[in-house]
Amino acid sequence: MITELGHVALILALAVAIVQTIVPLIGAHKGWTGWMAVAAPAANLQFAFVAISFAALTWAFVTSDFSLHLVWANSHSDKPMLYKISGVWGNHEGSMLLWVLTVALFGAMAVWFGKGLPPRLKARVLAVQASIGVAFLGFIIFTSNPFLRLAQPPFDGRDLNPLLQDPGLAFHPPFLYLGYVGLSMAFSFAVAALIEGRVDAAWARWVRPWTLAAWIFLTIGIALGSWWAYYELGWGGFWFWDPVENASFMPWLFAAALLHSAIVVEKRESLKSWTILLAILAFGFSLIGTFIVRSGIITSVHSFASDPTRGVYILGILAFFTGGALILYAFRASAMEARGVFSMVSRESALVVNNILLAVSSFVVFIGTIWPLVAEAFMDRKLSVGPPFFEAAFTPFMVVLAIVLPVGAMLPWKRARLGRAMRPLLPALVLAVLVALLVWTMQTSRTILGPVGFLLGTWLVAGALTDLMGRTGRGAIGARLGRLARLPRADWGKATAHAGVGITFMGIAGLMAWDSEDIRVAQIGETFETAGYEITLNDVVREQGPNYLTTVGIMDVRRDGRLIATLRPEKRVYPVQAMPTTEAAINGGFWRDIYLVIGDPQEGGGWAVRTFIKPFANWIWAGSIIMALGGLLSLTDRRFRVAAGAAKARRPVPGGVPAE
Repeated sequence: MITELGHVALILALAVAIVQTIVPLIGAHKGWTGWMAVAAPAANLQFAFVAISFAALTWAFVTSDFSLHLVWANSHSDKPMLYKISGVWGNHEGSMLLWVLTVALFGAMAVWFGKGLPPRLKARVLAVQASIGVAFLGFIIFTSNPFLRLAQPPFDGRDLNPLLQDPGLAFHPPFLYLGYVGLSMAFSFAVAALIEGRVDAAWARWVRPWTLAAWIFLTIGIALGSWWAYYELGWGGFWFWDPVENASFMPWLFAAALLHSAIVVEKRESLKSWTILLAILAFGFSLIGTFIVRSGIITSVHSFASDPTRGVYILGILAFFTGGALILYAFRASAMEARGVFSMVSRESALVVNNILLAVSSFVVFIGTIWPLVAEAFMDRKLSVGPPFFEAAFTPFMVVLAIVLPVGAMLPWKRARLGRAMRPLLPALVLAVLVALLVWTMQTSRTILGPVGFLLGTWLVAGALTDLMGRTGRGAIGARLGRLARLPRADWGKATAHAGVGITFMGIAGLMAWDSEDIRVAQIGETFETAGYEITLNDVVREQGPNYLTTVGIMDVRRDGRLIATLRPEKRVYPVQAMPTTEAAINGGFWRDIYLVIGDPQEGGGWAVRTFIKPFANWIWAGSIIMALGGLLSLTDRRFRVAAGAAKARRPVPGGVPAE
C-alpha cells in the first residue's frame, strides 16, 4: 500500500510541476497576479509529493520489501541499516528520485527564502525550476520507474554493490546532488532574467547565495568521494581523473567562476552577460555529468549500468535546457547592458582573469573526458586519456590562478596601481619563498613539485590573512584585532575559502612529490622497512562480518623501535554478489598517513602486502573542509540572510516589475 502511495505521489508531482511551469509563466507575461501566485503553493506541493514518494521508497528498503524489483536488485535482509537506506540512491532509479527531490527542494526553498523577490521574477524562476522537474519526473515515470513490482517476490535480495557499502559512499551522493543539482537554481534565475531582460545588482545578490550553497555541497560531495576512493579502493590515490569524477569537478569549477563573476555584477554592474552565460554552463555541465553517468557510454566504478535509450532521453533533456537557454541568451544577451567601466589593473580585471582560468580549465577537463568517445565515434580509434594528460594540461591554469588570487583580492575596484596593491603582500611573498626554500633543503628527493606547491599554498594562505588584516584599517594591533572580529562574515568566508585552497595545494603537492610505495610478499612474523618505518605482519585471521567474510592482516608499525600503531587491513568478500573489496588500514597523522593493504595468499607462502607512506594526505581533505567552511561563513552573512534589496526602497515601473 505504501509503495502504491509513493507511485501515485510521483505522478501527482508531475501534474503539479506541469501546472507550475505553465500558469506562472503566462501570469508573468500577462501581468496577472493571481496566476503568478500559483507558483509558490505549487512549488511546495510538488516538493511534498516528491518527498512522500522518496519516503515510500526508503520505507520499502528499510523493511526489505522484496516484492519491489528495485529493493530486490539492490538490497539484502542481512545488510546493515545504514546501507539499506543508502541503497535507495545506490542505483539508477532511486538516485534519479533523489535528483528530482533535490530539484523540488530548491524550488520550495526559493519560496521559503525568496520573500523579497519581485513577483514576476519569482514566478518565472519557479516556473523554470518546475520545467526541470517536469523533464526528470517524466524521465523517471516513463523510463526508470522505481516502484515496479515483482509478480513472485523472492525470499531475499541480490544485495547492494559492495563498493557502495561504505559510510563515505552513503553520504557522498546526497551532498553531490545537493551541489550539482542545486545549480539548477542559478540556471532558473539566469533564464528568468533573460526572459525578463533585466540583470542588476539585486539579481546578483539573489543568485549568489543559491550558487554558494550549491558550491558548498559540491565541495563536500567531491571531497567525500575523493576520501572514499583513497581508503576504499586500496590504490592509495585520491583522484584518478575518472570521467565521472570529472563530471562533478567541471560544474564545481564553473560554480566557482560564477560566484566571483556575480560579485562584479553586484558591486559594479559589469559582466552581466558573462555571468548569465556561466550560470547556464554550470548547470549545463551538471546535465552533461548526468548523461555521462547514466548513458552507458563509459565504463566506470561510479557509473550506473543503464539502458542506452535512457541516455538518449537525458541527451534530449540536455539539448532542450542547455541549447534552449543558449539560444535565448543569443537573442537577449545584448540587452544586458554593462554600466561599470574599469581599467586593466583593477579588481574587476582580476576577477575576469579568475573567471577565464576557471572556465578554460573546465573546458580542458571536458575535452580530455570526451576525447576518447570522439576518437572512437569519428576516427575509429580507441584512445585512453589518463592522469598524465590532465595533470599536464590542467595544472598550469591552477598555478596561474594561485598567483593571481591574493593580488586580485587586494586590488581596489575600478582602477588600481599594481605596485601599491602588492606592497602589503610583500611579507606574504617573502614567507612563501622562505617556506619553498626550506622545503627544498629538507626534501630527500630533489623534485620541484613539492617546493612549488608549498610556495603557492603559503602564498594563498598568507595572502588571505593579509587581505583580512588589511580590512581592519590602521592603528594599534589591539584595536585592529578588535575590528577583525567585527568584519562581515563574507570577508571571513572569502579569506577562509582562499586559505583552504592553499592548504589543498600543499597537500596535493606534498603527497605527489614525496609518497613512497612498497609492494612485496610478506611471511607471517616477517618485518620489513619502508621509508624509515618497520612493518611486521603478525598474523592473518579470517572473520565474519554482518554480510561479508573478511581476511584481516594484523600488522605492527614501528619507528626506531617504538610502536606507533597496530593496523588491521582487510580483504572482504560479499557472498551474495561474490565480489571482493579492499579495506585499507590507515594510521593518519598531521604530517603523513601510513597506509597498509593486505592482498591474496601466494602460492609459495606468505601474503601480498602493499605499504604506502603518504605525506600531507590529510591536508587535501582538511583544505576542502576549510573551503566549505569559508563558503558557509559567507552564506551566513547578514546580506544573504536578509531579503536582497530589502534595505533599499523600490519604485514601481511600467509592467509592475519593481526597480531599485
